[in-house]
Amino acid sequence: MAEYENRYWWSNDGVRLHYRDYPARNALAEGRPPILCLPGLTRNARDYADLAARLSAGWRVLAIELRGRGDSGYAKDPMSYVPLTYVQDIDALLRELAIERFVAFGTSLGGILTMLLASAAPERIAAALINDVGPAIEPAGLGRIRGYVGRANTWPTWMHAARAMQEGNADIYPGWTMEQWLAMAKRLYRLNAAGRIVLDYDMKIAEPFRVPGNEAGPDMWRALAALREVPTLLVRGALSDVLGADTLARMQAALDRAETVVVAEVGHAPTLSEPTVTQAIDRLLDRVAKEPRAA
Repeated sequence: MAEYENRYWWSNDGVRLHYRDYPARNALAEGRPPILCLPGLTRNARDYADLAARLSAGWRVLAIELRGRGDSGYAKDPMSYVPLTYVQDIDALLRELAIERFVAFGTSLGGILTMLLASAAPERIAAALINDVGPAIEPAGLGRIRGYVGRANTWPTWMHAARAMQEGNADIYPGWTMEQWLAMAKRLYRLNAAGRIVLDYDMKIAEPFRVPGNEAGPDMWRALAALREVPTLLVRGALSDVLGADTLARMQAALDRAETVVVAEVGHAPTLSEPTVTQAIDRLLDRVAKEPRAA
């Protein structure tokens, strides 16, 4: 029996979107808010497979695929590949499922979306995990992301794809084995109809990056402030070029109920499977489970 069900919903502009629904396997989950997992810029629901399988023992977990990623449809207008549209898409799912309160887990772009969701309605966020991103993004990391997003590559085998990932990202995960790189490749790539290994997202997600002045957006420090009284876990890779140590310290100071975990020998971004992180996640969810509204 599958650990999850593939489900779909429609965006306001008619894009069919996909998520994995991991039902809770324990009656303890009754009354608990679901966990909403939001992936990074070029990622998909597979990133959360291990975490969701573990947490669904006591929680319902919804792993979302943003438009243009994984099994979600590609947008006709590439300029809709922006955070505010993603938030509208997520809001449409929450309305469809009648979810009034949830725990948000967000990696990179998913962390930005978590802050924006909180800014719109902080009372619906039971707890939050923000993984290796903040209101301010380091220029080096932003430049690196712009350098690779939207560049199509194809490979004849999974091992070729894994070795290419290792060559390009060894400084992010210096301690990884080839087995780990292969697992990463299978999360990020897919097999196409021609039998080639290709990236599993619409290359046009890069187009908003190319518009001059498009860096300007909402005040993310104000968005973060909406989480001030919400139990929050802040995760940073010690080698991260996206979330700086100074930004992390400022985030910690801005939140009354935040715990910070820095993962040694990891860049952008931690996988959330590191022992220090899994322990912190369990502490965060334990706080939610014990709150009167979660009973």
